[in-house]
Formats: sequence, structure tokens, C-alpha cells
Amino acid sequence: MATLRVAILWHQHQPFYKDLVTGEYRLPWVRMHALKDYYGMVKLLEEFPNVHQTFNLVPSLIAQIEDYVAGAARDPFLNVATKPAKDLERHERRFALDYLFFANPTQMIGRYPRYRELWDMYRGAGQDAARAERLFQPQDFTDLQVLSQVAWFDEFFLEQPDVAALVKKERRYSLEDQKFVTAKQLEILASVLPAHAAAAKRGGIEISTSPFYHPILPLLCDTNQGAVSTPGLPLPQCPFRRPEDAKEQLVRGLDQHERVFGVRPRGVWPSEGSVSEEVMEIAANCGVQWMATDEGVLGRTLRFNFARDVHGQLAAGGPEKLYAPYLYEKNSTRMNLVFRDHTLSDLIGFVYSGMNPQDAANHFLQSIRAAASPLLQKGKDALVSVILDGENAWEYYPRSGREFLRRVYERLQSEKDVEAVTVSEAITRHKEQPKLNSIVPGSWINANFNVWIGAPEDNKSWDYLSAARTFYAQVAPMASAEKRKLAFDEIMIAEGSDWNWWYGPEHHSANDRDFDELYRKHLSNVYHTLGAEPPLYLAQPICGGAARPEFTTQTAYIHPRVSGDLTRYFDWIGAAMYTADRHAGAMHGKVFLLDAIFAGIDEENLYGRLDFIGGIPEGEYDLVVTIDRTDPVGFAAAAGPGGTRKNSGETIPSSMRLETKVSDAKILAWRLHPADAKTDIAWSDVADNNTVRVILRKTFEFQIAQALLGARRGHTLHLRFSIWRDRLPADALPIEGTLDVAIVPEEEMSEGAMNYSAFS
Repeated sequence: MATLRVAILWHQHQPFYKDLVTGEYRLPWVRMHALKDYYGMVKLLEEFPNVHQTFNLVPSLIAQIEDYVAGAARDPFLNVATKPAKDLERHERRFALDYLFFANPTQMIGRYPRYRELWDMYRGAGQDAARAERLFQPQDFTDLQVLSQVAWFDEFFLEQPDVAALVKKERRYSLEDQKFVTAKQLEILASVLPAHAAAAKRGGIEISTSPFYHPILPLLCDTNQGAVSTPGLPLPQCPFRRPEDAKEQLVRGLDQHERVFGVRPRGVWPSEGSVSEEVMEIAANCGVQWMATDEGVLGRTLRFNFARDVHGQLAAGGPEKLYAPYLYEKNSTRMNLVFRDHTLSDLIGFVYSGMNPQDAANHFLQSIRAAASPLLQKGKDALVSVILDGENAWEYYPRSGREFLRRVYERLQSEKDVEAVTVSEAITRHKEQPKLNSIVPGSWINANFNVWIGAPEDNKSWDYLSAARTFYAQVAPMASAEKRKLAFDEIMIAEGSDWNWWYGPEHHSANDRDFDELYRKHLSNVYHTLGAEPPLYLAQPICGGAARPEFTTQTAYIHPRVSGDLTRYFDWIGAAMYTADRHAGAMHGKVFLLDAIFAGIDEENLYGRLDFIGGIPEGEYDLVVTIDRTDPVGFAAAAGPGGTRKNSGETIPSSMRLETKVSDAKILAWRLHPADAKTDIAWSDVADNNTVRVILRKTFEFQIAQALLGARRGHTLHLRFSIWRDRLPADALPIEGTLDVAIVPEEEMSEGAMNYSAFS
């Protein structure tokens, strides 16, 4: 019988946030993700001993975790979270309000009612820390300090009796509670690396590594490689060619792995899956046995298009080429290569968070089987490689995605002809290994390097790095060994890929300025350490301040004619609005269909509007609007089974769904029903449905009587728009949280009107 092997690699990575000169951490994400994801992802596998996986731990991440465990990390975010609220100075209170709400509003903040209440207070002040500070009392700050940390705790630690008791307390936390949370954080952080080491020792996981500070190795070797992948790409003025730095980054990663885990790693996930022939020669000479990258790189190398149908399945010939480990041989270089299935990996990263865990797991396993079936039917083994970020996606899943993962692992372990394997196991067990004698340089993103080079901001950052590296080469020989080492470490940190991830047009976040300042600080430290003044240009921002996602609250009653016509701009003035920066976030690869949403009320109705990117999408799909109702203080209006509350003698659900079936840009049917029930409140076949109206023309628009939603004065309606294809969520707005409409008189809207920015 042919065997279906599934090799899942979780890439665990954070940039190097520490300023080596001051010793201070500029951002808290190493600590936060170590609290939430790294331990539990490995711990979960103890329940499934036959499910083997690969975890790629980036060396700079390991170094920072060790720094925290040793008590050497100076983290201003942790300091503010642990200081007694009554002792917080004004700037610290504002700092707390600016940063302690950095969490997913739905799955993390919304999980804790008091945290959501504080979030609503902060949003009510326009997400302006100076304004919000006057509203927050010391007890509010204490509750925020505790819950902002607990919200990031790993699911396994949340189940411990002492943590569960703290969560059950819900509010009015004390200084002792703060101290407990601080101690528990250190316990979680200290468990991360030993958990990985133990899992590797018992054979459940393989741990691979990356270049130390996560640089794009082909570009370190030669920035001209950017134009090899994309002919005509604008390049930096000063070419950067430092293959010796690429080797040093790789050797440091291998050495650190051996120090921490006691063995030399076999495999490397090169930063962002970036490979070239020069990089593989360097890696092979360092003893690396396998590397991994994306199907796009294989496709360009083979001159084969891995085309897929509407269900994501590869066209003829694709499975035979993709689902096998390759052996690259050129001159004396030998390297095993595996290529990730881009579509399957993205399903976990972007799609399944919006689905029932069991349905998502079933779809994933069915998709893997369908993908490999052309090989299995011929009696040939298939290796399906699923490789993705192992931390950022879980913020969007309920309970950190653990139930989804359990369902997936149950299926992988129970099906007899399926093996869940490490990458090394996959290479060893696969009988037929195709050969490659060349490779086209590229990364996992579009099989090129355009995210990190080519845009004006990217090229400027490379020129600044090149100047600092040249300065180092000229001056370092005259410096002491200690200063020479510190300056070179700063160079290597600046060579990391993360800085250019946020430069250019592709990605943005609420921390863009922080990343920009930290990158320039690392370069400035090179000059300072070697006794020189940094160039003046390093005091000026590189990033150009591109537009960010924006929320606007409702400022006046609206009375739109629901017709789906874009020309009626003034009908929607005063509505709540969310416009998305479609390049936001740390993860890449999402396909965007939705552009902006609007919502608002008048005396009797709720109105909503959805604008699309590039016109109405083609094909068949469902448009879904979820409408949740909460009471004045921000708690769910549920008072009985099914989330309902008695209202005017009726039982009215607190969560509704408006579902609209679309085909060829036309509505086939629509229905309004409780989110947890099949019974319709209104539907498209009703002869008289004046209480609900749904239109799709140039835009999607609807009108619903507030009475159907049980909305009364003081309530808030929380809306989320999504589009589903083949029972899978394809896109949604807002990306995080909801668009909120308060049921209040019009004069109260105008008094409290304000704009506020969305977290990313």
C-alpha cells in the first residue's frame, strides 16, 4: 500500500528586539508569544505520540527567551504591567493604555469580560491614551495589568487550578495577583526550551534552525540576486555582497542549536524560505543535510506552473512533481530539499480560524488526501509538506487553535495509510528522490525577494546597511576586541529580514515606527561603539507613514436608500466605517476581496454596506453578516440558553446572522436567523419583508429593523462581514474585532463622535 506522508513544519520566529547597547527590549513579542504559543504547541503532541513534526526555532528567538529566563531582559512593557497601579506615573499610565491592549479584540480581549470592558472604555476615549487616562481609576489599571498578561497565557497553564482561580475572579485584582502573574510568566518562559528538548529526545519532534538573526541569505551574498528573480527590479545604489556574513549567520545558528539541544541540527529553514545556489553551497559545507522552501521556487526551477482548480487541487502533473523530497547536486554540493504546499499551508494560516474546529480538520485532511490521490492511486508514496508560521495565526483562532489542532492530530494518528513525519524522517523513508542540478533563487513569497528589496524604502535601508558595514570593515581593526564584537553583532542584527518586511508597500502594523527606529538604532550603535558619530540620515525615519486601517464611529443618523449604488456618497455620511489597509499584519499570503464596510442606524433601522476590491467577485459564494448585541457596559446581552434576553415579552437572540447566497453577481436567496439556530426570522421568499431589505449591485447593502435584533437604547451592535466559498471563509472585515454601532439618540452620537485607529 502506498503511504501518504505529511510533514508539518512550524516556524517559530521573532525579530531581535533588544538594543545591545542599552539592554532594553523595544517590543514585547518574544515574551508574549512564549507565554502563549511555543510551549503548548509542543506539549500538545504528548497526546499524539505517533504524530511527528518539525519545529524551526530561530536562534535570535532562542537567545531572547534565554535572556528572559536568566532575568537579564529589561522589558519596559513587563515593568509597567507589574508595577503597583497606585505608583504608576502619568507617562507610565499612558504607556500602559497604548500597549496593554495589543491583543486580538475577539479571541483574546473578548475572552475576558472585564478586559473587554476596559477595551471599550479605551475605545470610547478614541484610543487616545491622554484622554483615556482620566477615565481609568487605579483598580481599572490593576485589572488591565493582570488581564493583559493572562490573555497571552498558554492554554495548558490556563487549566492549572491557581491560574483558573485567578481567571474566575474576573475583576478587582490585587497587587498579590500581579505578583502571581509575574511569577507564572517566568515559569512559562522557563518551560519553553526544555519542552522542545524533551520532545526531540523522545523522537516526537525534530528541531531545525535558521540563520541566527533571520537574514535573507541570497541577498546577503549578493543583492543583485533580487534582479535575477525579478528582472528589471530597482536595486540599491550600493551593492551588498557579503557571503562571509551569510556563512557567519548560518554557523552561529548551528552552533547555538548544538549548545542548547546537545546535537547538531540536520535541517535549516532558510529565512523566508530564501534559497540560491550559493546559499546551498555554503550550507552544505557547514554540514546542513536538508533545507526547505516553497513550491514557487520549484515551479520556476522546473519551468512548471503549479496551477490549481477552484477547489485548490493541482492540475495534471503537479502532484508528481511537488509531493516528493528532492536531491540537489551540483559540483560537490549535495542538499536534500522539500517544497511546501502553498495552498494547504495557507488554509491553516488564513482560513480555518473562521470555521468550526472539526469541520476545519476534516476539510484539511480531505484536501491532503485529494491532493496526493494521483500518486497514491498509482501505488506511489506521497510527501505533502505543510510549512507555516507557528505563532501569529493562533491569535485569530478560539482558544489559540488548540481544538482545531487536536482534531487534525486525531485524524493524522488514526488513519492507517497516513504518516505524520519530521522532515528528516520523510527524506529517509521516501524511496524515489528526484534530482535537481540547478535552482532559481527565490523565497516563499512569489518565488522572488521583492518584499525585502526593490521598493524605495527597502533600497534605502540596504544602502544604510552597506554604509555601516563598510565603515565597520575600515574602522573595526583598530578597535578593541570587545567593541569589535559588539559592533559586528549590531551589523548582523541589522542584516535580519524583519526590518525590510515592514518597509515598502507590502506590510504595515501598529509598530511600524518602532521597527523603523529600532533598525536605525542598531545601525547607529555600530558607529557609536566604534567611537564615531552616526550619519545624520540615521536620525530620519525610513518608513513613509503609509495609510493604516481605520475605524470611524457613527456620528449621525443615516437614512440611505438601500439600492447597492455607489453614486450615493452622501447617504452614508455619518455612518460607522472601517477601511482596511490590505497589507496589514505579520503574515503574508492572504487574498483580499473586501475593501470597506459601513454601518449605522436611524430611529428604527440598522443599515449596512460592503464595498469590494475590484468589483463584485465572480462565482458562487455566501455573504455573511454577523450581528451581536451587547448591553450598555459591554457584556453579552445573553441571560438564558442560546444567548437570549427577554425583551418586550419576546425571547430575542443576542447574535444574528444575515446570510446571502450569491451566484454570478446576483442574489439567489437570503435569510436572517439566530446564530445558533436554523429557524429563520426573515427570508427572501416572504411576500412582505419591509423589515429586512438586501441588495447586491455595485455594492452589497442591507436594512434590518432594530426590533428584529432586539436592539434597545443603550445596546451596542457589533458587526462583522465575511465572504465564504465552498464552505470556507475567504475574507472578512474587520480583520480583527467588529464594527460597532451604539443604539443611542442622534444628539449623543454627535457629542461623542471621534475617530480611532484599529490595532493590527
